[in-house]
Amino acid sequence: MLVTVTQPTPQKRPGLGQLLPVLASLVGLCAMPSASAQGTFARLAPLSLTAGFTGPRAPLAKDWIGRKSLAPETPILVLAGHADSQGIAGAGTSGAAVALRGAAPMQPDIQDELYWNLRTATAVVDLGRSRGLEIQLYVPPVRDIASGDDPRTNWSIGKAFVAAGGYALEIHFDAYGPDGIGSGLMPPINRPISQLDESLALAFGAYPRLFRGGLGAPKRGIALLEIGKLEGKLEASLRDPRRREASIAGIAERIVAALELGLGINPPPGAVGSEPSGTGPQASAGGG
Repeated sequence: MLVTVTQPTPQKRPGLGQLLPVLASLVGLCAMPSASAQGTFARLAPLSLTAGFTGPRAPLAKDWIGRKSLAPETPILVLAGHADSQGIAGAGTSGAAVALRGAAPMQPDIQDELYWNLRTATAVVDLGRSRGLEIQLYVPPVRDIASGDDPRTNWSIGKAFVAAGGYALEIHFDAYGPDGIGSGLMPPINRPISQLDESLALAFGAYPRLFRGGLGAPKRGIALLEIGKLEGKLEASLRDPRRREASIAGIAERIVAALELGLGINPPPGAVGSEPSGTGPQASAGGG
């Protein structure tokens, strides 16, 4: 079902991290097709300055550039990865705390990744709507849909949404340990890559266009965003009740700021490239 998200009561914004100088994260911008496009992407640079409590970015070669511009009123659909595949193949990661240290799952009937995917997706839609974005959330009616082509799955709903002219984004947390790679955006495969994709890549890093031959969501025109590996400081920040809300808010802020800039919308002052205070030490611009 498409979920109606009510506008949240305005709250004090979490403390903002200090911005760092632009370094290696700007690699790839030199190939912009025109001076005007270069100016557009220069506005996205602050997103690459966020401190790295989400952990390392995927250390893979970015082989694509998002050139296609999207109208500011482009509708956006946010999906929580693995929301339709619990208890079957492709359920997502349990996270290092559960798998390696025996911690209790955040919710007994689902993987921890889905728990955080849902919390993050909801926060992104709440914040985006409060800032005037045309954005909505889809949550499948059941958690264990065996066929990826079932009309109720994330993939089917997202594919139809994109075909109708919208932008679909599926949110994930990557696996812990050597199975995980890091934060980054996997762009859609079957449609032109957009400036919105480019801004999300600046904020979180990028995967190759045909990563592992092309995953299910990108093959259907859905951008796939890995927030970070579900381990270490990121997972600790999310699991700590004292830091949880600020951590989720900081991730949502980074995503929404990227969406705004990718659509050519000016974000509120101080809203770009932020990290909630207390989530961890600052990292170099090469971190995610």
